[in-house]
Amino acid sequence: MSNQDPYNQRDSLFSAPIASLGDWSFDDRVAEVFPDMVKRSIPGYSNIISMIGMLAERFVTPNSQIYDLGCSLGAATLSIRRAISTNGSNSESNDTGNRADGCRIIAVDNSSAMVERCRRHIDSFKANIPVEVIEQNILDTDIKNASIVVLNFTLQFLHPDDRQKMLDKIYAGLKPGGVLVLSEKFNFEDEKIGELLFNMHYDFKRANGYSELEISQKRSMLENVMRTDSVETHKTRLKKAGFQHVEVWFQCFNFGSLLAVKGAEQ
Repeated sequence: MSNQDPYNQRDSLFSAPIASLGDWSFDDRVAEVFPDMVKRSIPGYSNIISMIGMLAERFVTPNSQIYDLGCSLGAATLSIRRAISTNGSNSESNDTGNRADGCRIIAVDNSSAMVERCRRHIDSFKANIPVEVIEQNILDTDIKNASIVVLNFTLQFLHPDDRQKMLDKIYAGLKPGGVLVLSEKFNFEDEKIGELLFNMHYDFKRANGYSELEISQKRSMLENVMRTDSVETHKTRLKKAGFQHVEVWFQCFNFGSLLAVKGAEQ
């Protein structure tokens, strides 16, 4: 029997030439190697995941809902559940009791391959906080009574025309004082800086064992599917949605994450 971790398969999907690349899809083949893929492709990914758990300790409130939109295999969901299950009662709060009391995590993804594996993955880690994994387009997800919403490298896969609508809906569904964590690949209005960080990212991928062929084939498949925005564009959208407090809290090369906090109701 193999001792290989089923959630840690090596990504070699693009190591041989592919005659007809087509557009990127989060299918079974991608889902199988996804943890290795993001670790070797997204600088700082593991830090963002662990820090999302730390943010949950601060922002999750009892009897609220937590949304992981575009959950893939549930890494952010597990980080949140682990943090508020073990440390929530020790976090500073004006609320009484454990932050996890009465909470529910809703994890949503439109990829059946991701959802199937996400459910199995989450079920393998037992905890008393319920998690509902839903196969759905996040544009159709009803956001209610949320203390924290996570869009971890998800918004960039929505059509640009739908992004403001998505952020507006999240803002409306957040409780006062709630937070949106928005992680994305960025482009830059300063072309010199943009080129530098672009090249440093590709150096990062080469250092992690990806060949020139693998890098170029993956880039070609993503071109029509993932359209990135600048930090300035993200901030403008978030402010338009109503968020009073918006700032980048993590960045490594051309990848990063913003926090958007909803102010207290007047």
